[in-house]
Amino acid sequence: MNYNNAKFDKAYGISAQLPASSKAEIAFAGRSNVGKSSLLNKLFNRKSLARVSSVPGKTITVNFYNVDNVNFVDLPGYGYAKISKQEKSRFGELMEGYFQSGRNIKLVVQLVDMRHKPSADDYSMIEFLKHNNIPFIIVMTKADKLKVKEYEKRLENTKEELACAGDVPVIPFSSVNGEGLDKIKSLIEESL
Repeated sequence: MNYNNAKFDKAYGISAQLPASSKAEIAFAGRSNVGKSSLLNKLFNRKSLARVSSVPGKTITVNFYNVDNVNFVDLPGYGYAKISKQEKSRFGELMEGYFQSGRNIKLVVQLVDMRHKPSADDYSMIEFLKHNNIPFIIVMTKADKLKVKEYEKRLENTKEELACAGDVPVIPFSSVNGEGLDKIKSLIEESL
């Protein structure tokens, strides 16, 4: 797969707009500001194909990117408190609509911030994926922001913290230095 061929396809704000799923899909899920757009840009070898922001909650649509006839799907971030109840409800509907519309989901890349223990929302998402038998991997973002000792401690702690995920791969990732990128690519390609 040539990730340099990535092209933005479309963005959808409500689940009724989502097109039928005709291609294999790789979905990216995680909290607001966890680094989904940064991971996509690193994967596609682009600076700003996926919009990156320092402000949480910027991805408010389901964004589709096409790479060699495979859809890469950037889902809205969850868990951001500073949005209205109406917006939270729309996000919930959009996420449910995406996952319950009979899509050809080959893999969900579940992002968790390596610097912190997974949130209640992260655990809920992992349980949802397991309950629905959706294949997934966990990518621990922002690995470069930790000092060596902190990195090792967080890596050790996540064995217990993410035990609920079972034997799914857990990959530390940095959008700065590319740590973990090759492993993520190989797992995506295996899933296809």
